[in-house]
Amino acid sequence: MSVTPTRLIRNFSIIAHIDHGKSTLADRLLEATGTISSRQMQAQVMDSMELERERGITIKSKAVRMRHGEYVLNLIDTPGHVDFSYEVSRALASCEGALLVVDASQGVEAQTLANANLAAEVGLKIIPVINKVDLPAADVERTWEQISGILKIHHDPILVSAKEGRGTDEVLAAIIKDIPAPQGDPAAPLSALVFDSTFSVYRGVVLLVRVVDGKAQKGMKVKFFSTGQEFVIEELGHLNPKQVPAHHLSAGEVGYMILGIKDIHQVRVGDTVMESARPLAAALPGYKEAKPVVFAGVFPINPADYTALTYALEKLNLEDSSFNYAQESSEALGFGFRLGFLGLLHMDIVKERLEREFDLSLIITAPNVIYRVKTKGHWKVVDNPAKFPPHGDIEVVEEPFVRLTIMLPAQFQDGVLTLLKDRRGEHIGIEYVPGGSMLIVYDLPLSEMVINFYDRLKSVSKGYASMDYIPVGNKASDVLKLEVLIHGEPVDALSQIVHKDKAYRVGKALCEKLKELIDRQMFEVAIQARIGGKIIARETLAARRKDVLAKCYGGDITRKRKLLAKQKEGKKKAKMLGSVEIPQEAFLAALKISE
Repeated sequence: MSVTPTRLIRNFSIIAHIDHGKSTLADRLLEATGTISSRQMQAQVMDSMELERERGITIKSKAVRMRHGEYVLNLIDTPGHVDFSYEVSRALASCEGALLVVDASQGVEAQTLANANLAAEVGLKIIPVINKVDLPAADVERTWEQISGILKIHHDPILVSAKEGRGTDEVLAAIIKDIPAPQGDPAAPLSALVFDSTFSVYRGVVLLVRVVDGKAQKGMKVKFFSTGQEFVIEELGHLNPKQVPAHHLSAGEVGYMILGIKDIHQVRVGDTVMESARPLAAALPGYKEAKPVVFAGVFPINPADYTALTYALEKLNLEDSSFNYAQESSEALGFGFRLGFLGLLHMDIVKERLEREFDLSLIITAPNVIYRVKTKGHWKVVDNPAKFPPHGDIEVVEEPFVRLTIMLPAQFQDGVLTLLKDRRGEHIGIEYVPGGSMLIVYDLPLSEMVINFYDRLKSVSKGYASMDYIPVGNKASDVLKLEVLIHGEPVDALSQIVHKDKAYRVGKALCEKLKELIDRQMFEVAIQARIGGKIIARETLAARRKDVLAKCYGGDITRKRKLLAKQKEGKKKAKMLGSVEIPQEAFLAALKISE
């Protein structure tokens, strides 16, 4: 097989806000180029995961090779949700251009802006595509005003209806005409960027790579730049979108490699693959490492499932290396793991996959963020409320902040600004944009975002607001550890880190909710919220009373008094020795208490 000249290769990505139609546009491109026959075609063919289809979102980046005339088009489909921006950054590092899809009825939204900025940072040629022009609510003129005004993109837009297939030929023509060909040299030493990886039970780790320079071929001895580990290429090829083996991958091409690696932890996504015989002096640029920002404890409801959960996490981490996990034990919940996620949606997706794909029943504790705590002149990092230092030892606490960009119609600004103020937001700027929309920029504590912020934002804006965020470092903050005591015993899994101004409200709400959920015992149970050594809220769960006088139909009053005194002594003894079982719903309720 001859080497494809780089002048005939186009590598591009499709970027968009969630639900603006990028997966549907990808379907039309696959149909128009004959990559998938009409018999094989199904909606969102690139979204192969059941969860992706059910939720209508893209979770994993996908790559597919198409032929259009003499040209080879390599499409890398990316997620749209803010939690998966790490997937977007990896995909963009493998491309020369991007199709920026904007919904004609919604206009430019926050993640449209964020993804366009990501593409501009790595120097990609951006082609604006206005989708859903067939909808009655479509406003093409307003959408184009926003694209040129907010995004500063002046390329003529392509009008399409991905659902109907209108405008597909124009998109293909623009890809060939406007997106530059890759600049690699097939004769140079091999350098290939690993932009993703998957795991096959039979073949081991499957690397998705973009060859920048040189030529990779079957049997070649290669090594990773970061670890220096060497392997032999067992198989390589293209994705159409299934794996199609080839004899080689040359400069500019996108495809897969199988090196016989059985442990995905030997592979770092974003690493550079090079030929062992001709090693490189420097790694390829353009990759940002994913850093978990939200942490939560995950425990099996049935303690006997701990081994199964361990196996499930190992298997899932082979496919999604962006979450990390470590063993953890809780007095209330037993043995489990502490997981780090890229955001709340990422946490939800991982939990859902663990439950569905491995048939596990799990409980997840209230999510929290990483705090930096200074005690006795030394800084330490705390990602678990149960490990927060005693209140009297703390000198300074710093919590992570994010810069939040919200796009919304101007009529909803009052509700959104009130929400931001309630969540301790710090005003950065407001900008009014064409078409009656506005751009709000605020700095917000990440801890205020991880509990239900997105749902509340959608609620106060009637679904019209969209958001994106980037980390902006840590700031000193008055946060405290809120402990919950049940019958005098602290329950570590219900501990939370809360701001001083909200401590009483959260503690009182948590005690009231636990009173509803915990079953009454034969003795009185105190449910308390504590900060340091001070109880700030209390609810009392009354004892369940057995009618010991039911069998006394008459007789002397002293007999009744003796029975009541005996019952009182029994309750006193039970209160000293008794323990309270906390239902699983109590831990789930803690997730929503901040509201």
